[in-house]
Amino acid sequence: MGKEKAGRTIFVCQQCGKESLKWLGRCPNCQQWNSFVETTIAVSTPPPLSPLQPPQELSRVSLEATDRLALPMAEFNRVLGGGLVAGSLVLISGDPGIGKSTLLLQVSALITRLRDKVVYVTAEETLHQIKLRAERLGVSGENLYLLAETDLSVILSQIEELSPSLVVIDSIQAVSHPELDTGAGSVTQVRECTLQLMRWAKQKAVPIFITGHVTKDGAIAGPKVLEHIVDVVLYFEGEPFSAYRLLRSVKNRFGSTNEVGVFEMKEQGLVEVDNPSQAFLAQRWGGAVGSVVVPTLEGSRPLLVEIQALTNPTSFGLPRRTANGVDFNRLMLITAVLSKRLGLKLGSQDIIVNVTGGLKIGEPAADLGIALAITSSFRDVSVDPQLIAIGEIGLSGELRAVPQLERRVTEATRLGFKRCLVPKTGAGISPRKIELVPVSTLPEAVKIGLVRSKTSPN
Repeated sequence: MGKEKAGRTIFVCQQCGKESLKWLGRCPNCQQWNSFVETTIAVSTPPPLSPLQPPQELSRVSLEATDRLALPMAEFNRVLGGGLVAGSLVLISGDPGIGKSTLLLQVSALITRLRDKVVYVTAEETLHQIKLRAERLGVSGENLYLLAETDLSVILSQIEELSPSLVVIDSIQAVSHPELDTGAGSVTQVRECTLQLMRWAKQKAVPIFITGHVTKDGAIAGPKVLEHIVDVVLYFEGEPFSAYRLLRSVKNRFGSTNEVGVFEMKEQGLVEVDNPSQAFLAQRWGGAVGSVVVPTLEGSRPLLVEIQALTNPTSFGLPRRTANGVDFNRLMLITAVLSKRLGLKLGSQDIIVNVTGGLKIGEPAADLGIALAITSSFRDVSVDPQLIAIGEIGLSGELRAVPQLERRVTEATRLGFKRCLVPKTGAGISPRKIELVPVSTLPEAVKIGLVRSKTSPN
């Protein structure tokens, strides 16, 4: 071992990990107040290290098939890129109570049926709490070993002894390294614990799932240092009063990013949603005013969602704009285009736009659907219930092409829709059992999309 020298004191921001030689009231990097915590770092001279493998010439490196374990859970496999890779470090983050522990317990039970032992390290709950959840989910528990421990050295020694096929750490913010004098959950502790778990996973070729807390802004606590270290980053999302949950991939070294798995929370746990489009449209009323169906893309999967809009004369001097599931700035842009290009007097109207099912749409392909929903509510005229709308709106009121139009139209055809408003540019796709209606401007799309003509209440 190297000869240890005297430790030095620095201040570390607990939000972004920035280090400073003196205490600062506000972090110059993330702009958070009172986030610097004093940390003592022991400076030591490490012994010379030898690499696990000697350097190899790139041309001589042999490609071996990646050992990927496909789980009997199609939605989870989709997000992981086809299955669980040996030696991968997967981070799952989400709001408290969203279902992260439930999902990992169900996945652990599936692994025990396919492989050997699984170690579930619970650093926040007792063994009795995990047992109660397992009984509710119908998990018997054979080959599933529970370890209630927060000391990383004890955790590593136990999983080394058991030699499991999967390790679950719930959660990484509650685990601490005994050689560091900072508290659990600090940037120093989270970074060092994650690095040691990553080294163990790579050496033993055993996948590890870790859960991470989120801040009040929805970002992973710790913070971005976790996302840089791990191989896969998954976000578990869902509205508090909605039964649907979305498992979204934002980083994946073994597959495509931005994939989404859809689950429904029931009494027996999380259940896969085989047909998300049909599930999200199950309660749709076809003749409703201010309702439009939009085919959106979540990764490689097309989803049909319902966008609702409501306009109402404001009771205050300043009209309100509320966006649930859509980008607020995008809503402001569409409202301005409707006022300027269609002459709708929306300056005295409160406008509320909502995406049903708790989904969040970030792509501009939903612009035309949002515009039709707002116009439908303002004019009190329903949109054709057999029509879907696709298109990005420009500031001049023109409709721009969207990517992967054919996949969106195919999903709409499968669910029985008869007409599809598409931008004239990029509408050259093969004919289908659906009528494609190419339009070039927003006024033209509104004229075709509404069921009947009616004088606008300007």
